[in-house]
Amino acid sequence: MLKIGLIGAGFMGAMHAACYATLGIPIVAVADVREEKCAEMAQKYGCKTYTDGESLLADADVNVIDICLPTYQHTKYALMAMEKVPAVFIEKPVALTVEEGEALLKKQQETGAQVMVGQVIRLWDEYVWLKEAADSGRYGKIVTGTFKRVSPRPTWGWQGWLTDPVRSGTMALDMHIHDCDFVRALCGEPKTIKTAVSRDASGKIIHIGTAYGFGNMTIFAEGIWDYPLTFPFAMEYRVMFEKATVAAEHGTLTVYTDEGVEHPTYKREQTGTVVEGGGNISDLGAYYNELKYFTDRLKAGKPIEINTLPEAVKSLRLVLKEIEMAGGGIK
Repeated sequence: MLKIGLIGAGFMGAMHAACYATLGIPIVAVADVREEKCAEMAQKYGCKTYTDGESLLADADVNVIDICLPTYQHTKYALMAMEKVPAVFIEKPVALTVEEGEALLKKQQETGAQVMVGQVIRLWDEYVWLKEAADSGRYGKIVTGTFKRVSPRPTWGWQGWLTDPVRSGTMALDMHIHDCDFVRALCGEPKTIKTAVSRDASGKIIHIGTAYGFGNMTIFAEGIWDYPLTFPFAMEYRVMFEKATVAAEHGTLTVYTDEGVEHPTYKREQTGTVVEGGGNISDLGAYYNELKYFTDRLKAGKPIEINTLPEAVKSLRLVLKEIEMAGGGIK
């Protein structure tokens, strides 16, 4: 029986808790420095609460740890968790630095822990469809593509950690890494990268554009998170194949060919659960998909093969290289 210990009860922690509840998997313990967040979790799920992750790891009767803390705290608790339990889920980005990523890989090798990282786009329904379309070859080879992820200013982060480049790594690491990771999943490792950024008045990266080169093919990815608070969050793609162009825009998936236009059907998870309280995503959607995959693999005794720790560290390395090429996260 899986028994979840959740470290971090903010927006993403609440999202994960709702997913586990929908899956019928007990949340045994929750840790957060905010007592009111712990109280909310205890009322909803009847779990034991702790005011810090160390106490949970030392005392709670759990066999899975889910880390939904700010990025700068991931490595500390993931290293401890891999010593405590056989399975760990870490929210993205997996870490802040290459050195932290390497430490996590070393600890996984030492402990044999199963680790999955929340690069959720690989399990987002429209993106799953795109990957299958590319792998099947039904539209021929990819010619070019553009991925876009735009957001209002992320004011919902605890103590403003998201907008602090020391704690989040800037929007390039926190948000752009989603598209970077998916481009790697779709096309493999780029042969070349070219990056340009815009900065705010304090010198922080707020807008990034990267061209990933794969020989004769280039994939472009744009990310920004400093639009006004009233601006709607959006993630979209357009990918041109030899025989069609496919687009996921404005909530609609469309295939364009010379013969006509179609809107293909594809799997979309409907849980009927909505999470409020910050962030830019309200329904469980692909968060449910990833945690269902994670827990199904654990229950079946099968290894994690999607969103593995080594893959997450490769994406971390690539985005950090982009940031370095642009002159650093802050100037």
